Amino acid sequence: QVQLVESGGGVVQAGRSLCLSCSTSRRTYTTSAMSWFRQAPGKEREFVAGINWNDFTSYAAFAKGRFTISNDGAKSTVYLQVSHLDPEDTAVYYCAQRASSCASSIRFDYDYWGQGTQVTVSS
Repeated sequence: QVQLVESGGGVVQAGRSLCLSCSTSRRTYTTSAMSWFRQAPGKEREFVAGINWNDFTSYAAFAKGRFTISNDGAKSTVYLQVSHLDPEDTAVYYCAQRASSCASSIRFDYDYWGQGTQVTVSS
């Protein structure tokens, strides 16, 4: 069983930056695809960005330019850097991992989820 633990959320002023972290208890090349999703109040959970073992990344259209996903050197932690935060970025941010080397933008493709970390952007 894989355990995912997110951290780094909080209340941030608009225009500032934030870095979220997700640590996984187990990750191999074939189970390496990890992604960030977010869910705002009253909305569906949506894909933000994904990454695999070889640092191949993918982003939702809205995330290109302000969001950056990355691996640490040990491949045990995935980061999501967000710049120029906007109140519309307010959401619970979830980390997810799937038993595949390919990231997917479809939430149902993921096998493991973290508990989520709240990000609130104040104007």
